[in-house]
Amino acid sequence: MLKEMEYRREAALQYAKQWALGRNPRYYNFEELGGDCTNFASQCIYAGSGVMNYTPVTGWYYNSSSDRSPSWTGVQYLYNFLTGNKSVGPYAAATDAAGAVPGDIVQLGNQNGYYHSPVIVAVEDGRIYVAAHTYDAYMRPLDTYIYPKSRFLHIIGVRSW
Repeated sequence: MLKEMEYRREAALQYAKQWALGRNPRYYNFEELGGDCTNFASQCIYAGSGVMNYTPVTGWYYNSSSDRSPSWTGVQYLYNFLTGNKSVGPYAAATDAAGAVPGDIVQLGNQNGYYHSPVIVAVEDGRIYVAAHTYDAYMRPLDTYIYPKSRFLHIIGVRSW
C-alpha cells in the first residue's frame, strides 16, 4: 500500500543552492546534449523527495546517463510524470504563479512547446526567483527571462511503498 510523505522543500532548496552554479559529480552533465535544466530540476526534486519511480518508460529515475527515464531530463516528460503520477515518487499539480512556492518548478515555453525547467528558490514581494542549469543561475528573477508562456508545477507530496 502506498504511503504519503511530505515533500521536503528545504532539502530541495539546499540542494539547489549548493549545485546551481556547479555540477554534482553523481549526475551526468547534459549541457551538450540539449541542456541540463531538467536534469538539475529532477536532482532538486529528488533531494526533496528521496523516492524514484522505476516504472519503465513512464517513471522518473536516474541511475546513470544511459539508465534514466525520459522524465528525468525531458521538460515535457517531467511535466507529464509529475502531473500524472499516481504511484511512487513525487507528484504535482499545475498551478499559476500565485500558487507557486519555493521548491516548485516553473517551465518556460514558446509556440513550439516548453523548453526550460528552472527551480523556484524564493518568492519575495511577489517576485519569483529561480535556480537553473544550462545557463547557470541562482536567485535569478524569473522576469529577467524572455518567454512567451510559462506553467508552474506545485509539488504536492511524495508517495512510497
